[in-house]
Amino acid sequence: MSSFGERLRSLRKLHNLKAEELAEIVGVKRRIIFMYEKNDSNPSYDVLIALADYFKVSLDYLVGRSDKPEKSN
Repeated sequence: MSSFGERLRSLRKLHNLKAEELAEIVGVKRRIIFMYEKNDSNPSYDVLIALADYFKVSLDYLVGRSDKPEKSN
């Protein structure tokens, strides 16, 4: 399975977002996005939820616990 950083980078690229844009969306600095993508840092729960909501994926998918990006209801 992919790591959180790999998933985040892939989703960011898929949505044609620059790190600066994603950082602004979730309320962190650009360098923090790069740290997440390199798995050098982990997001807070609030940021993790904001990322999952923005990309419309489940938390399990985002953190690599599932390969299914869909949210379950």
